[in-house]
Amino acid sequence: MGPIDAFWHLLNLFLPAAGLGAVAAAATKLLWRQETRGLAWWRLAVPTAVAAAGVTVAGLLFYGQDGRMATYGAMVLAAALTLWWRVFLRRR
Repeated sequence: MGPIDAFWHLLNLFLPAAGLGAVAAAATKLLWRQETRGLAWWRLAVPTAVAAAGVTVAGLLFYGQDGRMATYGAMVLAAALTLWWRVFLRRR
């Protein structure tokens, strides 16, 4: 595998995590406007994407392959917990 192929493989591995982080942060900003008024969108999206990427790597190590439904479910759970921590628990 050449370096360009490796780049595309890594990009496709972490793209679902980045997309989930972006969409979940946007939905959080839309649904909880009062609670997220002082938070920038990227301050929600980046930690959420990092948490989802960590779950992706953990799922890859645990199952030996990526793209398992259990890994995607764990990514959604990690994104929800990260946003909950950033929006509701961090302010107190």
